[in-house]
Amino acid sequence: MARQYSRRDFIKISGLGLGGLALSGGLFKTLGSNLFAPDATAALAGGGITRTPTVCEICFWKCAGWVHTRDGQPWKITGNAEDPNCNGRLCPRGTGGLGAYLDEERLRTPLIRTDVRGKQTFREASWDEALNYIAEKMKKIAEEHGPECVALFNHGSGGTFFKHLLQAYGSNNIAAPSYAQCRGPREEAYMLTFGEGIGSPERTDIRNSQCIVLIGSHLGENMHNTQVQEFADAVGNGATVITVDPRFSVAASKSKYWLPIRPSTDLALLLAWIHVIVNEELYDRDFVEKYTVGLDELKASVAQYTPEWAYPITTIEPALIRETAREMAWHKPATLIHPGRHVTWYGDDTQRVRAGAILNALLGSWGRRGGFYYPNSAKVPKYHYPPYPKPKRNWREAFPEEFPMASLALASGICDATIPSLRRDCTIKGWIVYGTNLMLTLPQPQKTLEAIQNLDLLVAIDLMPAEITGWADVVLPECSYLERYDDLRTSPGRVPTVALRAPAFEPRWDSKPGWWIARELGLRLGLDQYFPWDNIEDYLDGQLQQIGSSLAEMKEKGVITLNDRFPLYFEEGVEPYFDTPSGKIELASSTLRDYGFDAVPKYTAHEQPSAGYYRLLYGRAPMHTFGRTTNNPLLTELMKENEVWLHPTVAKLHGVRNGEYVVLVNQDGVRSARIRAKVTERIRQDSVYMVHGFGHSDKRMRRSLGKGADDNALITRVKIDPIMGGTGMRVNFVTIEPAEALAMSDSAE
Repeated sequence: MARQYSRRDFIKISGLGLGGLALSGGLFKTLGSNLFAPDATAALAGGGITRTPTVCEICFWKCAGWVHTRDGQPWKITGNAEDPNCNGRLCPRGTGGLGAYLDEERLRTPLIRTDVRGKQTFREASWDEALNYIAEKMKKIAEEHGPECVALFNHGSGGTFFKHLLQAYGSNNIAAPSYAQCRGPREEAYMLTFGEGIGSPERTDIRNSQCIVLIGSHLGENMHNTQVQEFADAVGNGATVITVDPRFSVAASKSKYWLPIRPSTDLALLLAWIHVIVNEELYDRDFVEKYTVGLDELKASVAQYTPEWAYPITTIEPALIRETAREMAWHKPATLIHPGRHVTWYGDDTQRVRAGAILNALLGSWGRRGGFYYPNSAKVPKYHYPPYPKPKRNWREAFPEEFPMASLALASGICDATIPSLRRDCTIKGWIVYGTNLMLTLPQPQKTLEAIQNLDLLVAIDLMPAEITGWADVVLPECSYLERYDDLRTSPGRVPTVALRAPAFEPRWDSKPGWWIARELGLRLGLDQYFPWDNIEDYLDGQLQQIGSSLAEMKEKGVITLNDRFPLYFEEGVEPYFDTPSGKIELASSTLRDYGFDAVPKYTAHEQPSAGYYRLLYGRAPMHTFGRTTNNPLLTELMKENEVWLHPTVAKLHGVRNGEYVVLVNQDGVRSARIRAKVTERIRQDSVYMVHGFGHSDKRMRRSLGKGADDNALITRVKIDPIMGGTGMRVNFVTIEPAEALAMSDSAE
């Protein structure tokens, strides 16, 4: 019988306890033990202590919390007990948020380039000069090419105001790398199947699940707060966990079944599971008959995909495939095949994720307790603006008849559309990059650099110096999330909530909040009618007054829950509606068929590594958010560099011992920085694994400079998903060399 764990045990086992952060050196010693003193609420009566509501910006989960100060000095950040995103508990990233404010290596003043791109030669400028420079360039681009030739790449809460700015300017070329490089195939796959996407945060009912299937989902390492808390509770309550992963992850260690699958063969396993459930009639018969279409076509399509067929492909034994399929069916409808988040793997990703969606449909988990609930979002009236000008063209025209299911702009597509081509009458001429380091977030960095060199204007707005700011024409320092207001958080969940981020501190140096930067730039572009509010307090208070609240109330509470909500499950009286052509859940997609794609997913074999090479896998660590936090003075002390996981057989073959530094060389001859080897049996022999976000080369980030290796630099090849344009990045292979080989290569140059 599987051992049961409480949430406390899970956090302790995963190494995620606050004690690990509190006992680290550096800034802890500088700030003193008060930084992590217990129970701020009890201390409030002692005087000299204040608390300010905030919404965490360290990751997209946006947990609400409180910033505590003692005698005017930073003390700590705690979760807001009224917030369902965190339930009063922050993850290590959230508790380390003070590091973003305290980091002495932050951008301090506007910078304007003085030399060619790539030289990283800048001069300091005033805000007036920098904003006037940008406005003049944008006016010139609009006049000569049209406003559509300026694009926005954005990530984070403050992006709301820059989206508004660009739409008012006349462009809808607005992209977040999180779509084409992360979650896009998942959203489109579930839209095609159920007529609805998964959303962020995900609508997974993990806390009520009796069987959880994780296929490429690393809960406990990918530290999405609510899900990790609920997963810990589910494990503690005896839920069956089935983890499919080439690596023995934290989640795999909590599982009844670990299936160490051969990378790139996940779709074969999913189709074999569907085969078993359909042919053994283990599906939820009433649910399928009432709410779905296409069962006969599905059954015919998967007839060939037996567990015996899947075995030599996946290396998962037929008996285990059948046993796990029956386990899922036993617990239906409280079985959840987790939809994942970073799902851009091999180029057939929409179809692979759709196979998981079909499994969820067969098991009746959509709209059912323990599967997927219907989320509630707070309805806060938007600020009333004049209509935006209608763009004359958008990114789609650069890719006629391609990626028909892409519902959002593709970041990689905008990058491609910036490179001159004979087939395009206009290329993108200006980029505004807000809160995202494109050199580490877009694959094929060589293509990103080619696009940058064809720009007339590149503006980078960020907290920290990073590789992308080194290529910018103008760098604008945004203050940290602890020093600014942002738009209200109204993210979906079980209950509709509104959360406020308010400044706990004055901006350090000459940094400014994003809303101020966007408004000032808009005024210089003659867009006054789109920025009629004088300050952010009036903007926020005007919205809150319309829902019967106020800025004053939100400063006191941080989070409010609205009464306007809908039932979470079918069982609570919801008459389901599916926004598909048939009006039902489509096991065989009519939309895909109409566009010439397979209505039911089919397996296609992918390239495997040649002798001496290994598939490059990458993931996350619980204390870091990609490359955004690897210079954070608090979080860096928890993890200073990444490692590359090697199976002992592979290590022996290449003469590598545990803890030694090695160099990874990909199939195109691109070499990594040196990275420490972690020799472990917790990974297959045909793969290597490393945490993403390390190996920074910007000399202004001294803590993270040269620490570990950058996996993105090794991703020189991608497979494009033809359905929605996602960039499959797990198609690169590497071999291993001793670190001395890098030193010899450097000296030769």
